[in-house]
Amino acid sequence: MKSSRLLSLLMLLQAQGRVTAGVLARTLEVSERTILRDIDQLSAAGVPLWGERGRLGGFQLRPGWTTQLTGMTESEASALLLAGMPGPATELGLGEAAVSARLKLLASVPAPLRQGAAAVADRLYIDPVDWYRAPEAPVFLRQAAEAVWQGRRARVDYRGWRGSSRRELEPLGLVLKAGAWYMVARETGKDAVQTYRLASVQGMVLGKAGFRRPRAFDLSRYWLEATARFESELRPLRAQVLVSPRALAWLVHARSPFVPVTELAAGMVVPPGWACVSLPIESIEHGARQVLGYGAEVEVVAPQVLRDAVARLAAQVLKRHAPRPAAVRAGGRSADAG
Repeated sequence: MKSSRLLSLLMLLQAQGRVTAGVLARTLEVSERTILRDIDQLSAAGVPLWGERGRLGGFQLRPGWTTQLTGMTESEASALLLAGMPGPATELGLGEAAVSARLKLLASVPAPLRQGAAAVADRLYIDPVDWYRAPEAPVFLRQAAEAVWQGRRARVDYRGWRGSSRRELEPLGLVLKAGAWYMVARETGKDAVQTYRLASVQGMVLGKAGFRRPRAFDLSRYWLEATARFESELRPLRAQVLVSPRALAWLVHARSPFVPVTELAAGMVVPPGWACVSLPIESIEHGARQVLGYGAEVEVVAPQVLRDAVARLAAQVLKRHAPRPAAVRAGGRSADAG
């Protein structure tokens, strides 16, 4: 743990130049006293660094001095090589930079680890798009990336569920989820952070003005909380259903978020081999269509209004698919016509 922190401290000084003890302590989540002890240990080990007092002071390495990544393990090197996925990098206009970075990273990895780390990238391919879905190609992805990297405001024409609107945004980050790109941003003058699907952006013009990024904003934490909130709001209702072994396998393969029901209602009879599960649904109408897609392999237990909706929809489907008259089956001619 301590050796890893010392390496991280060394990398921070090498990457950022002069850094105060307070900034180093906050970044590494330790006390300033611990940072000062670590600085003393690095200096005693022969690392050429010094500190300066004052408002513009801090610790820094001797100009031109660098270190090799000799503390990097094979798994860490492999993780870094995997971080630059070629597809997204190319879409962002960073394809050549990603190749160059990978070559430089390989050159900096110790020779015994180089072959194993490079083999990971050659033997593992990451496809972020789900089955039966085509990847989106947002027209303004590269402009959005430029706004995010440079911290510039952007005037955006956005087409959402409630219609089209024009707004000035302060882009805070980009997210690639299941082949779709999203921009996380807040409107100028507002505190609320929102998610915008880049495929819905109809126009984007980057402004010259920058903005102050919220110090406490964490993109990964925001995304996890936002997706959990979206999924709970999208499917606020739950349905109890009996499922056959075939239907249970379908739910598993479809990665449906079902939950087994262990406490059954009084008088409920579960057929041999079947199970009772709870499924999230958007609405009664949506739930009825979802359940009917499994045919006779699923039976709704509750709520009753959903069971009634499934019965009505099944009756409508049966009526629509009733046997046709002979003349209709023969293409409008009688079956015994000459």
